[in-house]
Amino acid sequence: MLGLKSATSACWLEQVRENLKEVLIDHAHCEKKAARTAMNLLCAYDTHAELCREMTLIIAEELEHFDLVCALLLRRGITFRRQQPAAYGKELNKLVRSNEPDRAVDRLLVAGLIEARSCERFAALRDHLEDSELAAFYGNLFESEARHHTTYLRLARSFASPEVVALRHDELAAAEAAILASGSLLPRMHS
Repeated sequence: MLGLKSATSACWLEQVRENLKEVLIDHAHCEKKAARTAMNLLCAYDTHAELCREMTLIIAEELEHFDLVCALLLRRGITFRRQQPAAYGKELNKLVRSNEPDRAVDRLLVAGLIEARSCERFAALRDHLEDSELAAFYGNLFESEARHHTTYLRLARSFASPEVVALRHDELAAAEAAILASGSLLPRMHS
């Protein structure tokens, strides 16, 4: 369903367990970045009515998730602060082609892959965290990430044929797996 080329490793889950506060703070940042990505797409393609409608919904939902994560941090006595981001998103965005409509396809597919990875990671956290509050929290977020992923894929097909989108998705998914395989010392949601 998600079209990912790799699965989350046990090493990542161990990194989360050892650095839970850092990962929770990063999760809040990820929700902000997801809202910003949707806003940037809305602004870039503001004559595309369906895209604008869908991005409006995603922006609202991502900001709601940001608020939920911030409330979770507050309940746990964790101070939200700036962090050095993992290279994951930056490296994926380097793969976006510069000419339209290829640029639109790539931007939507990269956003969809990030949502797919988040969905996959949320499922791993739901299934493997001993903390029942966090397991339930990530279980509740899982569905919306999957929905965002499919929305981005569907919208990419409005800029190119399904065959072209499928081929490019496959290429970008392979690159996404390679980016994750390169690893990161930073304990992050996408490290």
